[in-house]
Amino acid sequence: MNTTKAIHTKFLSLSILSLLLLSMLLASTIGHAETNWDIDQLMQSLAAIRSGHASFIEKKSIAILDKPVESSGELFYSAPDRLEKRTLKPRIESMLLDKGTLIVEQRGKKHVLSLQNYPEVAAFIDSIRGTLAGDRKALERTYTLSIEGSEQNWSLALLPIEDKMKKIVAKISIAGSGNALRTIEIKQADGDSSFITITPLPAP
Repeated sequence: MNTTKAIHTKFLSLSILSLLLLSMLLASTIGHAETNWDIDQLMQSLAAIRSGHASFIEKKSIAILDKPVESSGELFYSAPDRLEKRTLKPRIESMLLDKGTLIVEQRGKKHVLSLQNYPEVAAFIDSIRGTLAGDRKALERTYTLSIEGSEQNWSLALLPIEDKMKKIVAKISIAGSGNALRTIEIKQADGDSSFITITPLPAP
């Protein structure tokens, strides 16, 4: 694989990972706060919310690049598995995930991709869709979940337990306050990472 193709593959894989995770967590930023914040309350919020809108700033660190790449834009979510990521900076791009199809528009060109062609993220997709349904048991078949802190300042850690997932993701760390998500950090098994800051916005 040449360097250009390797970079493209890295970006696509990390983008799909972050996109799917955002579809899961964007919903939780607009659910109503619960008095006793725990994993069950998070799952209930995810299952109840049907749509969401937020701005994002994402920094991707990839080993074959000299410095992190930063992008920003907006996110639009519709349950259970449709998410649009509109990047406005450094250039206008869009990624639309609708069930098993990813539509990418960049530099005036549209690419339609089937996620079945990316088996390295297939297990991740299945686990996220289980979460979108508020199915804690399905999620815990793939990850060990743990929450620390209070409702006002909490952190959620997801550690993969299956070998196929350990080859993709080392750890996912999520921080928030009440029902407001602040940050998501995805650390891949190969050392690449993505750090995303999210700000909920009113429905457009």
